[in-house]
Amino acid sequence: MMESGEAVLLRVFLGENDRFEGKPLYEAIVSKARELHLAGATVLRGPMGFGKKSVLHTAKVLRLSEDLPIVVEIVDKQEKIDLLLAELEHMVGEGLATLEKVRVIWYR
Repeated sequence: MMESGEAVLLRVFLGENDRFEGKPLYEAIVSKARELHLAGATVLRGPMGFGKKSVLHTAKVLRLSEDLPIVVEIVDKQEKIDLLLAELEHMVGEGLATLEKVRVIWYR
């Protein structure tokens, strides 16, 4: 059975070395999303990227794990995403977040 509906996709772009209260920021974000009962979260680790300062981060053989790019993706209703965004204000020191309206499909 398939169901569909409207939701919001939140993407938070971070560095692998970013921290919040001593643990990786991406872990703190996923934990907070779970605590707020959001639908789910996924952490993606990028092999290469750069941000506002144009510093290239790469996973080349000689430079393994040099603060690689991390993207946290979370999909839920706007109201629940807004709750998380309020929490992110004091968790994220430096980063970027994007929001997109999406159509979700649930297979049950």
